[in-house]
Amino acid sequence: MRRIFVTGIGTEIGKTFCSAILVEALTADYWKPVQAGELDDLDSDFVRHAISNTKTNIHPEQYLLSEPMSPHAAARIDGIHLSPATFQRPETDNHLIIEGAGGLMVPLNDEGDMIVDLIPNVADEVVLVSKNYLGSINHTLLSAELLKQRGIKITGILFNGDSNPETEKVILNYTGLTCIGKIPMLDQSLQSFVREQASGINI
Repeated sequence: MRRIFVTGIGTEIGKTFCSAILVEALTADYWKPVQAGELDDLDSDFVRHAISNTKTNIHPEQYLLSEPMSPHAAARIDGIHLSPATFQRPETDNHLIIEGAGGLMVPLNDEGDMIVDLIPNVADEVVLVSKNYLGSINHTLLSAELLKQRGIKITGILFNGDSNPETEKVILNYTGLTCIGKIPMLDQSLQSFVREQASGINI
């Protein structure tokens, strides 16, 4: 079974939206290890409402932090210490989509552990979500380079939002990575859109 970690080139990139599409594409389970803030509007709830299949199991978050800020700061407020070793991947016989918090260099604690340090503990491969904006080439190349330096397998890049073919071409040429999908802006009901986009994912 595949254990796929979904990370983005920054915040507000659409990781949860893309995670739902990947879940639907693989009829995989879903797990968000840590959610900081917005506890009345969990990412796991969004995924639950976005998918149509009946096989997926939405696993509970291991850490629900009260404040909408970096996990290290939110955990400190809640009196919790996060480290890669404290995370326990849920047991399942199904594929598992694991959604990270923010980007790769988001701190987990004050000792220098980052989201990128968590990945090898819970996943075997990464899907990198990119979004076209001024600066996205730099952010995508830096993210891909860090994953390669850490020896973490990158399954491919998922482009989310309005397409920019020139930007996408540069990113794919420089990284040598595969585009596993291009997700346009939502233009129909959520479940129908997720189902339609999942059918075109190359993963």
